[in-house]
Amino acid sequence: MSRRYFGTDGVRGIVGVDLTPDLVERIGNAATLWAGGGRVLVGRDTRRSGPELEQAVARGISSAGGVAVLGGVLPTPAVAFLADDLGVVISASHNPPEYNGVKLFRSGGKLVDEQEEEIEALFDADPSGGGSVETLDDSAGAYLAHVLESCGSDLGGLRIGLDCANGAFSGLAPRAFSGLGAEVHVIGAEPDGANINVGCGATDLAALQELVTRESLDLGIAFDGDGDRMLAVDGRGEVVDGDQILAVLAVALGVDVVAVTVMTNLGFHALMEDHGVRVVTTPVGDRYVSEALRREGGLLGGEQSGHVIWLGNHPTGDGLAAGLLLCRALEGRTLAEAAAGMPRFPQALRSVPVAQRALTPAIVEEADRLNGELGARGRVLVRPSGTEPVVRVLAEAENAEDAENLCASIAALVERELG
Repeated sequence: MSRRYFGTDGVRGIVGVDLTPDLVERIGNAATLWAGGGRVLVGRDTRRSGPELEQAVARGISSAGGVAVLGGVLPTPAVAFLADDLGVVISASHNPPEYNGVKLFRSGGKLVDEQEEEIEALFDADPSGGGSVETLDDSAGAYLAHVLESCGSDLGGLRIGLDCANGAFSGLAPRAFSGLGAEVHVIGAEPDGANINVGCGATDLAALQELVTRESLDLGIAFDGDGDRMLAVDGRGEVVDGDQILAVLAVALGVDVVAVTVMTNLGFHALMEDHGVRVVTTPVGDRYVSEALRREGGLLGGEQSGHVIWLGNHPTGDGLAAGLLLCRALEGRTLAEAAAGMPRFPQALRSVPVAQRALTPAIVEEADRLNGELGARGRVLVRPSGTEPVVRVLAEAENAEDAENLCASIAALVERELG
């Protein structure tokens, strides 16, 4: 059975259009029935629609005999860490404010496809009743203490810019870095319900780049709205993406296997080969990376978009943990010096709006033909987005002009076939 509602990262959509309180209530009921009841921790990001959808999922949980434990605004990794069994996050992660969504965790990890299919099969199940709703006070304290103890280090002397995306880390992240001794300059930490991910955060690094260069900071760190991913900016204002962050951490942590997605730069693969690190490649989505790590016995994985998963002492991807580990891995170097260890193939990426996302034979055949011609000199990748009505086109080549030309050619074909 294929999934109808769940995508790459939970159920997501525009509030009031394809994500309604009724649907969220049904998800809460179905997920709780599937899990066998119990206490279900619910967290949310800072979107204006969050409180209404939080109440909807709480109704669903209690209607299935569970106890909905409302934690208020919490980063996604905090819910994953704190939930005893089932955790629910009301968030659309990096998407604009008009979106929202529902993510589910069990025993700290995201669900696999088969589990989501089982939950969807219960969407129309009759509620059993008998549940309740509770409120959890100071829910983030235990999470923050754990992350600081497991990933923190002495940051005295470091001058760091933080962009909290007007999201769930707006209060916690500045507290964490300043508590470890860093001089912290903060932007994107005044959420009003409508400004999450707007001109800030990991999806738009321009404001952080300006802050870092204006204040001559050592580096900058940007989170997305729900805090499960981060990207960085070096002291020159240059972007350091998830591939580079992962490369720095893989070498510093001395891992022997790392899991990445098909989007990962070919330069990362080259560096890992030089260090004798085995690379496991998965489809796009941090939950597929997590599955691969658990299957292969690995501890470190991630995505170019900034998901970094360190299972050494944490159950899921965590932007705050990744940022702290990155600072610890610098060991007196600048971020630019540390990131320079990974060679980078130029990449070009386009998101093509489409009427329907299923790739046609013509697109698949052209991508295969180009990849056959390119060999080790580059590649093209065409994939439907799991969270938006777009098809993403990635081209990678030995020089930027070739990458751009390849990307434009395939994007034009996608637009003709699917637009």
